[in-house]
Amino acid sequence: MTTFAYCRVSTLDQDTDVQERLIKKQYPEAVIRSEKKSGTTREGREVLSLLLEVISKGDKLVVYKLDRLARNMLDLLNIVQTLEGKGASLIILDQNIDTGTAAGKAFLQMLGVFAEFETNLRKERQTAGIAKAKAEGKYKGRKPVDPEKLAKIQELVELGVPKTKIAKQVGIGYSTIYKYL
Repeated sequence: MTTFAYCRVSTLDQDTDVQERLIKKQYPEAVIRSEKKSGTTREGREVLSLLLEVISKGDKLVVYKLDRLARNMLDLLNIVQTLEGKGASLIILDQNIDTGTAAGKAFLQMLGVFAEFETNLRKERQTAGIAKAKAEGKYKGRKPVDPEKLAKIQELVELGVPKTKIAKQVGIGYSTIYKYL
């Protein structure tokens, strides 16, 4: 029986050190895997996919907080179903949930509903805030890229210069190049 731990942060400037330390405190033998990806979907989360693939009967998947694993109910249920199908269990440390018990399964489902609800409320508040700012004339979007910079981008792309070098050379964001192209 192996204890796997999954740690996740959403952005590159964040780190998983706190999650890893708290998990190691309770599960010193845990095999910890981390990634820096958004939790709103399971797509593109290769580390989580690999853990769910290799986990087997009697193993445990430990996460520090529920929102580090899933942000919507469907993903959460699919992850739990995958684990159950393999005879493994999920442990969420900060809520003291163990899906190896009936009470743990029920409590996890309730928390999943609230986690999804919180995500939806945050999106609604953000949309309302943007609409209000637009109505007040405070939100105008980003400034258009200077046409001279766009011409320089085109020239460098045609020369085969890597996009990261183009971004540095022209003084714009990497994503702007992709939007332009």
